[in-house]
Amino acid sequence: MKRTYQPNKRKKAKKHGFFARMKSNVLNKRRAKKRKKLSA
Repeated sequence: MKRTYQPNKRKKAKKHGFFARMKSNVLNKRRAKKRKKLSA
């Protein structure tokens, strides 16, 4: 039986990585708040 979580670094990065955040407006909102750390 296969477990539910099949880790895949590329898939994860594409969904949640820095460039995924660049495409959406998340980073700009965080920059506007003067965040020290923009993404994890």
